Amino acid sequence: MAETLGSLCDKLTIVKLKQWHSEESARLASLAEQEKQLKNEIDEFTAAAIAGQIPLEKLNFAANKVYKKEGNAIRSVQGSMGDIFSRLAEVNCELWHEQEKVYEFDKVPVEQKDKVVKQLALLNLERNQCIDQIDKSLRAFVEGLHAKE
Repeated sequence: MAETLGSLCDKLTIVKLKQWHSEESARLASLAEQEKQLKNEIDEFTAAAIAGQIPLEKLNFAANKVYKKEGNAIRSVQGSMGDIFSRLAEVNCELWHEQEKVYEFDKVPVEQKDKVVKQLALLNLERNQCIDQIDKSLRAFVEGLHAKE
């Protein structure tokens, strides 16, 4: 996958989740370095995008998920860049906790197994929608800047 602001933000939220759930000092040190690198990449990417150093078509890389929409409704992702980034972080937290159930799937009651699998699928769709929306928001912002020139 090509790196976009959305994909970098997604990676950063996952690193933050790993930090939250880790206690081992070596792992925390590695995660701190990953966090630093991702924050720098985000800063560099946004600066380059605003400066017009990244072609507009490379500011987004849509997931183009192919799935049956009927019966797989997901929450709409809208708002400011901050709103969407916040939603991405929330969705990744929900995904983290739902995925935890899968690691001990044998302990999930039979009547709840389908619900867990369905929830994972829907959350992943919503996650990709957040990533796509962050990318679209950045592109619209950059297009607006360059239209004023």
